[in-house]
Amino acid sequence: MIFSNNVLNRAATISAFVGAVTIGSSFTAIAQADTLNGAGATFPAPLYTQYAREVKKKNPDILINYQAIGSGGGISQFTAGTVDFGASDAAMTDAEISKVKNGVVLVPTAGGAISIVYNVPGVNDIKLSRKTLPGIFSGQITKWNDPQIKADNPDANLPDLPIKAVVRADGSGTTFIFTNHLSSISPYFKGRIGTSKQPSWTIPNTLKGKGNPGVANLVSRTQGSIGYVEYQYAQTNKLKAAQVQNKQGQFVAPSLEGANQALSTVNFPPNFRVFVGDPDQGYPIVGMTWLMIYKNYPNAAKGTAVKKLVNWILTDGQQYNDGLNYTRVPSNVANQVLQTVNSSVK
Repeated sequence: MIFSNNVLNRAATISAFVGAVTIGSSFTAIAQADTLNGAGATFPAPLYTQYAREVKKKNPDILINYQAIGSGGGISQFTAGTVDFGASDAAMTDAEISKVKNGVVLVPTAGGAISIVYNVPGVNDIKLSRKTLPGIFSGQITKWNDPQIKADNPDANLPDLPIKAVVRADGSGTTFIFTNHLSSISPYFKGRIGTSKQPSWTIPNTLKGKGNPGVANLVSRTQGSIGYVEYQYAQTNKLKAAQVQNKQGQFVAPSLEGANQALSTVNFPPNFRVFVGDPDQGYPIVGMTWLMIYKNYPNAAKGTAVKKLVNWILTDGQQYNDGLNYTRVPSNVANQVLQTVNSSVK
């Protein structure tokens, strides 16, 4: 997948990734005219870009066009049947799946951390407790020198500056992961905002950015701001990230190691759908990302191509996850997914 806007070039904003890619020698029997069109999450876009670079080195056997429009858009287009596959960081619900006439298989491709990024003059290290973080994003805490933030950071020089929360403008799996965590640790947040891909934010001074890159861009240029982005976007844009308090009471910075610890105890059910609200250990704001593929493809060649794409991602492709700070899908889970895909997708 070669995308029209490459997140790895440290672009501050993206609206879509569109391109073409070879999916390895296993596609040699598939006509090049068989183009797969997909749309969805921006969370895994850096990883999918890397996948694209690696598979393109092999054979130009098939074209894949992918638009990174957010998880909500991916689910909508997949449900409408206007794409050959979708991508989302919020696994489709039973109600959403029931609307897809050709059936659905959820394919986990990676996991990762959500960084809480901020832009506060003179503050280069900040801790946010399980009380303070949901307080900020539910509108209870509106200034950076609020007593609760001071209690978390007694040595920090916190300014008398309004907090400007930066959230997603689009339906977002990243937002789903973030609000699911805050709803898991704060009854007030759950009742006021709740878990959603696109909640109604009742926060003063709210700013909205499209996609992870849009949020990253707004935080980078707005003093007093705080937002949430997938870890790789925080790294790429050199944004300051808060240490967040986990269930054990530890303040933990986002990292691949912390995400792996948090996701290590996740049990995948037969439909491979999991919701990680408040993990027992590691970095606490983490989630998975999925491809959504149909069980029945009217075009047999496309069904074959999709299956081979998934087989590559869950075997050879997984080696590239670590380098971009995404967790791998456990090998036993990957094998179960491939058995399901290879036996049920037509």
